[in-house]
Amino acid sequence: MASKALFSALHLGVFDALAEGPKDLAALVEATETEERGLTTLLTALTAVGLLEKGEAGWVNSPAAAESLVTGAPGDFGDYLRYQIDRQMYPFMHNLTDVLKGRRDTVPFENYEAWFRDAAEATLYSESQHAASVAPAMLLAALVDLSQRTRLLDVGGGSGAFAITLCGMQPQLSVTILDFPNVLEVARKHVAAAGLESRIEFVAGNALTSDWPGSQDAVLFSYISGSVSAEGVGELYRRAFTALEPGGTVLIHDFMVDDDRTGPPLAAIWALQHATFTPDAVSLTPGFITGLLREIGFEEVSLAPFIPGMTRLVQAHKPS
Repeated sequence: MASKALFSALHLGVFDALAEGPKDLAALVEATETEERGLTTLLTALTAVGLLEKGEAGWVNSPAAAESLVTGAPGDFGDYLRYQIDRQMYPFMHNLTDVLKGRRDTVPFENYEAWFRDAAEATLYSESQHAASVAPAMLLAALVDLSQRTRLLDVGGGSGAFAITLCGMQPQLSVTILDFPNVLEVARKHVAAAGLESRIEFVAGNALTSDWPGSQDAVLFSYISGSVSAEGVGELYRRAFTALEPGGTVLIHDFMVDDDRTGPPLAAIWALQHATFTPDAVSLTPGFITGLLREIGFEEVSLAPFIPGMTRLVQAHKPS
């Protein structure tokens, strides 16, 4: 219910209407083109969950909403919530009970590849994800030393947010994005807008079955490991080991729950909703990933928090 309140507020432009300061009910009715009674109920809910604050002059965005839900704000990821989560992910949740009972007939797509054969769905997902990936990409560029790396393979690189950001921070770096054909159409547009066509290449295909380019200094998996089966995760990491030059680095960024599976809440809930349309996907733990990497032959395996309470970053190296 709280999620739908957030989504509706984004679609109606409530947070944008409050970007310049407080507004009373009449002003918000006009700005959002809504009916007073329903908007009052929505504003009450948004205030109750902490997205808005109410004072004598009316309603105002909470600090978090001002930072992340106003169009053009520094941390704006409203499109990710407005489109990908509300319009695509949220409706899948009706499958949850069936999936947990082993039924697959209500699952609309077998996997991401089948889903993204629809160009419109692939475009909506990838454009929405771009808004949510820019900030993590900047964080990765700040935390990981890639100054000695010249060739990076971004597996499932989506819109190109990580590739573009990393190339912007590392002038010696070239990146290859491997993803489904319809997704790469979105990436090509963003790469061209960034003027990086000479440094970012594209390979269309399925990461589990298509050929990978070799001689890589680094391989990046961001939000990919949790999108395939446990067997698929192992296949991805083995392919990374083969694609890397000796001494090369693998970077794994994803939602991970604690090894004892007691939390954290956001990572746990994300894995649960993901199961509703990718039933064979695995709920990742640090121990599962680091153990798999060591089994394959990677060394110097390290783990660190990334987005607090949600994602973690694993790094490992192929022996020199």
